[in-house]
Amino acid sequence: MAIGAFFDIDGTLYRDSLMIEHFKKLVKYEVFDPNLWHSHVKLTYEMWKKRRGDYDDYMLELAELYINSLKGINMSEIEFIADQVINLKGDSVYAYTRDQISWHHSQGHKVFFISGSPEFLVRKMAAKYEATDYRGTKYITDETGHFTGTIIQMWDSESKDKAIKDLVDKYNIDLSVSYAYGDTNGDLSMLSQVGYPIAINPTQELLENIRKDAFLKVHTDIIVERKDNIYKLTPDVTVIKK
Repeated sequence: MAIGAFFDIDGTLYRDSLMIEHFKKLVKYEVFDPNLWHSHVKLTYEMWKKRRGDYDDYMLELAELYINSLKGINMSEIEFIADQVINLKGDSVYAYTRDQISWHHSQGHKVFFISGSPEFLVRKMAAKYEATDYRGTKYITDETGHFTGTIIQMWDSESKDKAIKDLVDKYNIDLSVSYAYGDTNGDLSMLSQVGYPIAINPTQELLENIRKDAFLKVHTDIIVERKDNIYKLTPDVTVIKK
C-alpha cells in the first residue's frame, strides 16, 4: 500500500485564498463589475483586516458573490485569468508546507490537494507543485461552456471526507501511515483519518476540536509560521484571544 499526503490549499499552502485572487483579477479586467468590491465586500474585508470581523464571514460573503457573478460567463475567460493568478501568485506559499511537499515527493509518497477553491484553480496549483491528484469545488457548465451557477462544493468536512475515500480507493493508500495538512474546521475529518495530522496556523474552532478528540490531541502537530520563523507546538498551547 502507498503513503499519502493530503493538503488543503487556502491558508495551508497558499497564504490567502485562490478564489479571492481570481475574484480580484476578474474585477481588474472588468469581467466583473468593479463596483462589486466596493458595494458588497469592501466593508467586510476591512473589518477582517482590522481583526474586528470574522474571516469566515468575509469568505462566505465573497464566495456567494463570486458564484453569482460567474453565472453565464464562458469558462474560456475564467481559465485565462486563472492562469494569471497561478503565474503571479502561485509562489506565495508557506515555506513549511512547500518544503513538506518536496519532502513527500522525495519519499515517494502520493501528494494530493483537496481544496474548497474552484477546481480549475486547484488543477493548476496541483500541476505547479506536481501533486499526484486533486479535488476542488466543481463549477458546472452548460453545453456551450458557460457557467450555470451550480457548484459541487469541496470546502466542508463531509465533502473532503468523501474525496479522501475516493483517493484512498484509487491509489491504494494506507491512511494509518499517511499525512494530512489543514487550517480550518473543514479539514477536521481529513486530519482525523490519518496517522500524522498537521494543523497549519489553525483557526480557534479547529484547535478546540482537535483538543476534544483523544487521538488528535495526542498526535497532531500545530505549526505556526510567522515572518521567517516556524514554530512547532502541541494542541494544548495557550491561546490569548482579545
